[in-house]
Amino acid sequence: MAYSAFNPPVRTLMGPGPSDVHPRILAAMSRPTIGHLDPAFVAMMEETKGLLQYAFQTENALTMPISAPGSAGMECCFANLVEPGDTVIVCQNGVFGGRMKENVERCGGTPVMVEDTWGEAVDPDKLEAALKAHPQASLVAFVHAETSTGAQSDARALVELAHRHDCLTIVDAVTSLGGTPVKVDEWAIDAIYSGSQKCLSCTPGLSPVSFSERALEKVRNRSHKVQSWFLDLNLVMGYWGGGAKRAYHHTAPVNALYALHEALRILHEEGLESAWERHRHHHLALKAGLEAMGLRFIVDQAHRLPQLNAVSIPGGVDDAQVRARLLGDYNLEIGAGLGALAGKVWRIGQMGHASRAENILLCVAALEAVLSDSGADIHTGVALAATQQALGA
Repeated sequence: MAYSAFNPPVRTLMGPGPSDVHPRILAAMSRPTIGHLDPAFVAMMEETKGLLQYAFQTENALTMPISAPGSAGMECCFANLVEPGDTVIVCQNGVFGGRMKENVERCGGTPVMVEDTWGEAVDPDKLEAALKAHPQASLVAFVHAETSTGAQSDARALVELAHRHDCLTIVDAVTSLGGTPVKVDEWAIDAIYSGSQKCLSCTPGLSPVSFSERALEKVRNRSHKVQSWFLDLNLVMGYWGGGAKRAYHHTAPVNALYALHEALRILHEEGLESAWERHRHHHLALKAGLEAMGLRFIVDQAHRLPQLNAVSIPGGVDDAQVRARLLGDYNLEIGAGLGALAGKVWRIGQMGHASRAENILLCVAALEAVLSDSGADIHTGVALAATQQALGA
């Protein structure tokens, strides 16, 4: 049997990730592969660490990409900071808080859950009550930007509460890094992880992480070995540590790291504040068009992520059929709801390189056309004008 080369269709990616990849990043991936201990590659690794420090707004020495997707970044944080018997307070307001709980349990810890309604931010008062009720707790974990709902929580306030009760913090910034403010040092976050495929507009498969000295002190003084050999920071740092001499740990994904380096260069050239403002501006344009059409956001504006928008599916509309039409007729991908929101919402992302005026206009026009064809109860003929007005076009 003969197999032909795979040539993927050109899509506009406006789901919850991956996002559109900048052409400069795709070009970077095609550069010649060199050894992962080559002096030239080691020099690039050092630049990548510095660029990640800029993206995270931190001076943490241990700031690096894990050679695996964001879920591995999450597991790295928990595997290194949670020991058997530890009590960990986990705030859950969507799918990914539930994954934090799974990690605590697999590390032998005891999770104490602080539950909030999906689509709402984590309630600091509920966290404070849990901290008072469980003085033995040593860690607080929460999702800064909940990918399943598009809700953003007040990371600064939650970290302050945790520290007031002598707890370290683990923060999920998979969807927020590069799209909305993430200030690791100013907010005193102890451990944080993200992903390459969201607002950084890189290909999937890498997870930037950063650990404070306070967190590393706990890692150094563990009573038990880290349960994961691959994610043990004591070993990984032999490769990602400072200086020209590196100890072999694993064969790093060389070309993927070229891509991340280029993605971070693009972010640095634009400037963090400009990137945050671009995502906000295009969110407001998307919002204007969708609301003119009659669609409703599930997250209050005060807690809404600009880069990931969860909107309610109109009554009587077939979720999967609409997404299939968008993909088939317009090469446009939007995301389905997860967990309790499956079949109830669409998740529309405009992250990184996807956060462009032409993408917003395409999304609004295509969605109106498909919904109108489906007989949905929406307002027609007004959404595109509202979007253009908000864009300043």
